[in-house]
Amino acid sequence: MYSYLVKLKKTNFTGNSAFFMLKIGNIELDMPFFQAPLSGYTDAAMRQIARQYGAPLTFTGVMLAKNILNERAFRKGIFHPAAGESPVGVQMLGEDPAIMARAAKAFGSIGYDIIDINIACPAPKVLRRGRGGALLKEPGVAIEIISAVRDAVDCPVTIKIRTGFGSDDGTRENFHQICEHAANTNIDAIVVHGRTVKGYYRGKADWSIIADVKKRHPNVTVIGSGDIFDAQTALDRLSMDGIDGVLIARGAIGNPWIFSDIRDMLNGKTPTPPSLHEQGETILRHFELVSDMHNDYKGVRYFRKFAANYCHRHPQRKKAMLAIMACTSRKQMTETIRLWFKLDREGAYV
Repeated sequence: MYSYLVKLKKTNFTGNSAFFMLKIGNIELDMPFFQAPLSGYTDAAMRQIARQYGAPLTFTGVMLAKNILNERAFRKGIFHPAAGESPVGVQMLGEDPAIMARAAKAFGSIGYDIIDINIACPAPKVLRRGRGGALLKEPGVAIEIISAVRDAVDCPVTIKIRTGFGSDDGTRENFHQICEHAANTNIDAIVVHGRTVKGYYRGKADWSIIADVKKRHPNVTVIGSGDIFDAQTALDRLSMDGIDGVLIARGAIGNPWIFSDIRDMLNGKTPTPPSLHEQGETILRHFELVSDMHNDYKGVRYFRKFAANYCHRHPQRKKAMLAIMACTSRKQMTETIRLWFKLDREGAYV
């Protein structure tokens, strides 16, 4: 563990008890990792569970900038951070600099602490509209958006970006051009996913490109993203030169323990796997939070994608998962979780 402590002592980490502290603008995190924005996942329920297990910062799922400017939509609770939820960031998606700037102001006015600009999303429906990762083919538009948002708000602004649109289409230069502009525009952090847009989630993320961004822009906080599914991998990435922090994305779905595991390892402790009972309590708490946000049927259907990952630790993973997936009501889901995770008595599941 000592070797990690030596390697991790870099310019963006400070102090003794705050040895691993990470600054993003005026926000100080006590650890160099945080929960990623994940479309369709990082709602208020998942964010609350992540904070419970040690995520120092959470983000909403991606939000379309123009939607927040609709008065009726603006009043919906889904767009607002929960009471007492801080620090929390919002990730915006859009292709119009003026709309993105107005949206950033709107999000700032309702309590978000960080504004993140999405220049990374590889979803086809997003790309067709010139948003997300499509901006890597239009660096001029991306640069205008960054400048407009930075000028519009006083809170920290970050960008999430991939390393190009394709691997052999010349857009790597666009990537570097956008990163350079972000660095010169006082963007508070550049978050890089080590794949191209066309690479989607195939193969392995290239972290050498992420480290190279730090070499080119040493005064900018650089956060790496891609393939962090366990605490050991997070520490391995943090030990690389040029990595100020790491983003925990898909690795946190149904696995909030990844945050407490990273904390433990950075503090020189060996993580303790959650008992079956603790797993069940966490799953049930997450489901209750989801159910409070949706009607009975929708809540059950929505939660299935989380349950599938939660079941990975179960000694009878497939049977437990199939039982949960078969649930059609809140009552049935609650009873099934309690049964399979022994929340009522020992030996409850068969």
